[in-house]
Amino acid sequence: MKNQDRRSFLKKSVVASASILASQAVLNVSCAGQGNEAQKPLPASGGNLIVPKNNGLPITGTFLDEISHDIPHQNWGEKEWDQDFQHMKNIGIDTVIMIRSGYKKFITYPSKYLTGKGCYMPSADLLGLYLRLAEKYGMKFYFGLYDSGHYWATGDMSHEIEDNKYVIDEVWENYGAKYKSFQGWYISGEISRATKGAIDAFHAMGKQCKDVSSGLPTFISPWIDGKKAVKASGTDLTKAETVSVRQHEKEWNEIFDGIHDVVDACAFQDGHIDYDELDAFFAVNKKLADKYGMQCWTNAESLDRDMPIKFLPIKFDKLRMKLEAAKRAGYEKAITFEFSHFMSPQSAYLQAGHLYDRYKEYFNL
Repeated sequence: MKNQDRRSFLKKSVVASASILASQAVLNVSCAGQGNEAQKPLPASGGNLIVPKNNGLPITGTFLDEISHDIPHQNWGEKEWDQDFQHMKNIGIDTVIMIRSGYKKFITYPSKYLTGKGCYMPSADLLGLYLRLAEKYGMKFYFGLYDSGHYWATGDMSHEIEDNKYVIDEVWENYGAKYKSFQGWYISGEISRATKGAIDAFHAMGKQCKDVSSGLPTFISPWIDGKKAVKASGTDLTKAETVSVRQHEKEWNEIFDGIHDVVDACAFQDGHIDYDELDAFFAVNKKLADKYGMQCWTNAESLDRDMPIKFLPIKFDKLRMKLEAAKRAGYEKAITFEFSHFMSPQSAYLQAGHLYDRYKEYFNL
């Protein structure tokens, strides 16, 4: 660049900069003269939703998962759990469900029976902690039965009956009879289809739960054998062979017929089917529940099954669509798997707190 051209360029740059600074000064004076009007903060993110708000079934229950094989432990103590119960209460959760009291050798409470069978002694009594916090925050607590892992290895649900005979009695004597918050039972075996031994196992465990506790309610949370019902340990996100709505209705009609006298509610997991299939399957679930006098809940999964990383907090719109479908179907209650990991402001996942904020905005909380 020639010297004359360079001087001309620099001169124009200085003039332009001075002009910008002068304009900014005028703007500042103008804003200052407007008083508090100019001090107003920008609208909160999500405050301009373009879909109708409060149009879904609100989540009023959550599983508590500290005995898991496919999501990480957060290693919380009483302080963190107390804070989490506060977060739950703030969005209207009134029911907490221990998803299972033990899985294989890891357990949530100092069980004489299970430690005698080779299970590891836990460092803290999570069962007692959850019951105390449920009482403190006015919530109902449902106890999830023990999962030996044999069913997952064999496909035969009848293996789960024997250990739970002792667990049910032990837990009711040591906890259920002492805490007002102990308000129900979760039969923790998960199935999707007509599984070997499932009807007899659900019936035997459900009946014992009711007999020992003078009829406290019981529920199950199976999954729908849809395109996303793949192994968590695998890399596939979908599969080709899936259950049809008609076959789903046929099989679950048979299962409900065999368990409805001892199982009060069914909360199907909603994450294994696609979003445009929700209405069809939800309508069948509600129809069957009504036929057998059972409550129809939804397990609105707050984990995302569409991601190659298993598992992360779900995209808000996906959760919203599932809750809206549950409301259209006339479901009685929405619970989630699982607040503490996937929706809590103090979750190890940063996205979970943002999901919490979007949920509150949508439901005007």
